Amino acid sequence: MSGQPILQISNLSKSFGKNVVLKHIDFSVMQRDITCVIGSSGSGKSTLLRCVNLLEQPTSGEIVYEGINITSGKMKESEYRAKVGMVFQSFNLFANMTALQNCMVGQLKVLRKDKETAWKNAIFYLEKVGMAPYINAKPRQLSGGQKQRVAIARALSMDPRVLLFDEPTSALDPEMVGEVLEVMRKLAKEGLTMIIVTHEMAFARDVATRVIFMDGGVIVEDAPPEKLFDDPQNPRTKEFLARFRQS
Repeated sequence: MSGQPILQISNLSKSFGKNVVLKHIDFSVMQRDITCVIGSSGSGKSTLLRCVNLLEQPTSGEIVYEGINITSGKMKESEYRAKVGMVFQSFNLFANMTALQNCMVGQLKVLRKDKETAWKNAIFYLEKVGMAPYINAKPRQLSGGQKQRVAIARALSMDPRVLLFDEPTSALDPEMVGEVLEVMRKLAKEGLTMIIVTHEMAFARDVATRVIFMDGGVIVEDAPPEKLFDDPQNPRTKEFLARFRQS
């Protein structure tokens, strides 16, 4: 299987009424790829991730996961989302559950794991993201950075093949951004396959194996980070990166 992409996105488009948000998106994700998606607000980055995770139904095109066309309904959405997990910018934790319960609930309900296995798994991943001291805390007792680390642990507890991150640091205070990026760097080193929508250019440059620049709902440029950042080919990429360097 190593030569096959885990995910193959083909000719994906998404419209909301007459508003076309994504047009003819094509890319594939191999095991251990760290794909960072960059671009201005409104370029379609988050909608792309939501389509890949089936939180939005694509208007047309195909998403093939390990040889199965997901858009044809041949796999249960919950089963697919367990394999292609998502970390949101606003955490999306269950407010009435502790950090530990947040990391157990999907394992029990979706993966049908027994309680002891789910508990061990949850503890393992909460330790991995540095949240072991807070296992009994509820989201309201945690900082933004801590909530996001619990959200990452929750996603990892489902044992995903691919993890999607939708601007995971954009809702955080500047001093908390580093702690979340550090966890993501560690996961990248361990070989987790990730697609990350981010405004953190230095992080994208350091961690990504490839960077996709989106503008106006299309992929404008797709290249290794050193190529895209040092020698962008498209005028729109050049303009975007120049604006970023000035800000």
